[in-house]
Amino acid sequence: MQITKFLSILLFASFILVGCSDDDENTIIPDGQSANTQPLGTSANDLLSDTNFRGLTVEIVSVQGFAPTTTAVNMFRTFLEERLFKPDGITINQRTVSSSGLSPFNIDKIKEIETTARTAFNEGDEITVYIYFADGTNDNDDGSRVTLGTAYLNTSIVIYESTLRNLSSNPSAPMLSTIEAATLNHEFAHLLGLVNIGTPLQSQHENTVSRGHCNVQNCLMEAAIEFESGMMNMMGDGVPELDAQCIADLQANGGR
Repeated sequence: MQITKFLSILLFASFILVGCSDDDENTIIPDGQSANTQPLGTSANDLLSDTNFRGLTVEIVSVQGFAPTTTAVNMFRTFLEERLFKPDGITINQRTVSSSGLSPFNIDKIKEIETTARTAFNEGDEITVYIYFADGTNDNDDGSRVTLGTAYLNTSIVIYESTLRNLSSNPSAPMLSTIEAATLNHEFAHLLGLVNIGTPLQSQHENTVSRGHCNVQNCLMEAAIEFESGMMNMMGDGVPELDAQCIADLQANGGR
């Protein structure tokens, strides 16, 4: 691929489809934790609305040396506050853990790590989300297409931080914080049921080829198969935002 000033946009575009694989395969469910180990999208209304849960706790667990930037976490918090009804507030707790030594990762390995790394689960009127910042790559990466993150259960996300840092190291790439925030927002939006994976469509805007993604150009939830597939301006103004149709879906399912 020719390296140009658009390389950063092309690299980011890969995450929207090939960098975002949603996986809700069955896993071993410890006693008392079944509410947080359900299929992707099943907690969309609980995350969006205050009907059952008035507060949200996000547990960010990072391998030592691979924590997200403060700027990215702040942008992520703003995204949540703009879309969720949580009158008791949104809490983001961060801590680090030792490397698992399991890289490259598949979802089974990521789920295995979660069984020991996750400490926060739904309790009372507080819903929790677990986000793991990994120190390795996805085992499906092939050099031309990479996975940046995956929403794989109803309240679980993995971010391949080492991949994000590798992309941001290119002189033409966006800042690391921008890539991190875009990946966090995109994957969390899958937990919120976008697109058509737990939050019903209010209009037809789901990509018919890449299910679970939006067909509106430059939307945060848009998908692209290859770097060259046509989202040249996506990162021109920073982190992409949800388009009006995605927002309408969230609002109809209890969100802002």
